[in-house]
Amino acid sequence: MAFEKELEQLQKRRERALAMGGPAKLQRQYDAGKYDARQRIQRLLDADSFMEIGMLNHSDVPGMEQKTPADSKIGGFGKIDGRWVAIAANDFTVMAATSSRIAGRKEGHLKHHSAAHGMPLIYLGEAGGARMPDIMGSQGLASFGGGDLDSYLKIMSRVRQSPMVAAVMGECYGMPTWMACLADFVVQVKGSAMGVSGPRILEIALGEKTTDEELGGWKVHAEVTGMADRTVENEDECFAVIRQFLGYLPSHREQLPPVVETPAGSGQGMAKILDILPEARNRAYDMHRILNCVVDEGSLFPLKPMFGRNVITALARIGGKSVGLVANQPMFGAGAMDTDGIDKVISFLCLCDSFNVPLIFFHDTPGFLVGKAAERKRVGARVMNFMNALGQLSVPRLSIIVRKTYGMAFWNMMGSGSGADFLVAWPTAEMSFVAPEIAANVVFGGKLPQDERDKEKWQGMVDSMVDDATPYAAAGHHLIHDVIDPRDTREFIVKCLDICQDSRTGGLSQHRLANWPTKF
Repeated sequence: MAFEKELEQLQKRRERALAMGGPAKLQRQYDAGKYDARQRIQRLLDADSFMEIGMLNHSDVPGMEQKTPADSKIGGFGKIDGRWVAIAANDFTVMAATSSRIAGRKEGHLKHHSAAHGMPLIYLGEAGGARMPDIMGSQGLASFGGGDLDSYLKIMSRVRQSPMVAAVMGECYGMPTWMACLADFVVQVKGSAMGVSGPRILEIALGEKTTDEELGGWKVHAEVTGMADRTVENEDECFAVIRQFLGYLPSHREQLPPVVETPAGSGQGMAKILDILPEARNRAYDMHRILNCVVDEGSLFPLKPMFGRNVITALARIGGKSVGLVANQPMFGAGAMDTDGIDKVISFLCLCDSFNVPLIFFHDTPGFLVGKAAERKRVGARVMNFMNALGQLSVPRLSIIVRKTYGMAFWNMMGSGSGADFLVAWPTAEMSFVAPEIAANVVFGGKLPQDERDKEKWQGMVDSMVDDATPYAAAGHHLIHDVIDPRDTREFIVKCLDICQDSRTGGLSQHRLANWPTKF
């Protein structure tokens, strides 16, 4: 056969790349309950759809060519549910998947290609930081910038054009953390860790002793930093969650999200939705139950569920169409949003506006959580950042007042004058500057009534303010659009979405939040 020698050499080079770090290192990966990088790609993508690029890459450091198959990063293109995606997976069996010049060039190409050609980018992370000694010295440091005027900037910054997903699947220090900070969706496998520098470097450089879990385990990023949008038990669950997330979004920002068939049973709970809402004004309930009645069966997909728990941010579908939900959660702090909750909502607004997902707000909040601790977290600045983000939105926006909506939180939840296409209330709504009880206390000079006469007067004042807070005065002056029967909420939303998307824009956003900093 012609060119047999050349083809044989190509085959040997491919086999060497496919062997990755060798049997011993691969076995260590398997013994730890993990898949290797190539298995991860195969299990995430549609069967037989992966096309690799850069398989024959290797380190540019003399003498390291044979020790760095694919230069520790596997990359290419494949399909998820029939749609093309770009994908990169760290190969921890090769030099702990540390960052290098050649691998950086490959990752940069994938990132650029996904944005330029309209496909999601997926980054499967398990890697150490920068490779040493490659990055040491003036030439080593400067060469990691790629050599062009803006080559490093293109890799390490982002204007949202296509969705980006990052998975934290093992030790993720340096580059995987930067990619997670750029991503729209971060899923962390329990037992993994993410941080700027790992425990070994911290102990050497700072004398600080810590563990991977303490530094950046799943509890840290799910509950404290909010960096993890979802946490999962294992890698197979990770792949399922990634596929599910991408199903709510278009491949790029010039498309609407895909429309799917409405599942059987959707909306059947609407007739009894008022059974969920307590008749007692101050009694807590789980807002998830309200949302699950309204959205398509099984479609509620919360983001950051363990962070800023006084507010819910979730993707869902109504009538087969993707929507983004922002809902106060009375189960935590009576639904008073704190600074973590504000940051969580702003991040979500950026996601939905960038990828043409209509937003629906559900009010039940006594206001923002204020006080000394909140001021030290710059609550005022964050509230105004929230308001500024609302001002940049251009996707369809609906706002529904379920129960309480007081003070500045009313406007931040897309109240009157804040840009809602449709703003309505349930007849159970209370709208006012502060809770009637607080207002009555102010009138009484900050002192609780002592004798029976004052108590009766105080209660009468509260009752009067509750009556004044009903939504009918606002509806009567067209300050809100309507008061609706709660049982009609789903049907109302379906009609509103059709009206908003049957327009000159077709429901596409102007994407003004696409370059808002990705993480708060």
